[in-house]
Amino acid sequence: MNSPKEIINRYAIKPRKKLGQSFLVDQNIIRKIFSISQVSKNDIIVEVGAGIGVLTQDLAENASKLIAVEIDEKLIEVLNDRLLEYNNVQIHHGDILKFDFSAIARNGKQKIKVIGNVPYNISSSLLFHLISYRKVIDSFVLMLQKEVVQRLIATPGGKDYGIPSVILQMFAKVEKVLDIPAVCFHPIPKVESSVMTGFFREKPLVELTDEDFFIKLIRAAFAQRRKMLINNLKKSRLIEDISESLLKELLEMEEIDGHRRSETLSVKEFGALSNILFKGQTKPLIK
Repeated sequence: MNSPKEIINRYAIKPRKKLGQSFLVDQNIIRKIFSISQVSKNDIIVEVGAGIGVLTQDLAENASKLIAVEIDEKLIEVLNDRLLEYNNVQIHHGDILKFDFSAIARNGKQKIKVIGNVPYNISSSLLFHLISYRKVIDSFVLMLQKEVVQRLIATPGGKDYGIPSVILQMFAKVEKVLDIPAVCFHPIPKVESSVMTGFFREKPLVELTDEDFFIKLIRAAFAQRRKMLINNLKKSRLIEDISESLLKELLEMEEIDGHRRSETLSVKEFGALSNILFKGQTKPLIK
């Protein structure tokens, strides 16, 4: 098997800054990520940003079906050449943010595993995309910017805890499993990376009356981090039909002190708050 650097040289690959390309070339780290992924012969895998195929080949040899998604046309040629012998591999040229995961789930009876090295500039967008398809996705193993992973796994009370923490943890169990130094990539990026795993819950941590409302509420609650929760809510158009007195009453019903900062509320508290505020509106939420 050729090393990542040999593949890059063989195909004269020049990383494209526009696509945020930085190729993982440390073979020890590649093996660790594959091990973390726990791929079995029954799995349907979608690989995000297959790149030059250094992880793709191992996935292909161990999965039932592999869809390797890559947006760079030049790298599609590389993948086609290197994976020609595998009849269980489908190479998809396109944007992962437009990928329809439901189209490849086997009659909805078998869920998908998502694995990949995510370009830093689409991290948040991809996670929301995965959440929207969580009914057909079982789990994910993603390499992201280290600071992004810290925010996603953060707990209440810290500076990293915020919108992505609350929304993702409402729908998934997440964990950081590996830090990767910048020197493991070509070209060497200015930031370090981490690998995180996630398993989508069968049901949200709190049964939500309206999921869209919940997501909009979280955005409103963290609009200004230094302000008290009640002040952020009062300024939000999301609950403009709820009077200040009713808002205080609803907060009291859930035993939530409106003078707390949003970063101190747990995911469960946000779920309960979302439900009671949604029900407390005097007219339906316009989406």
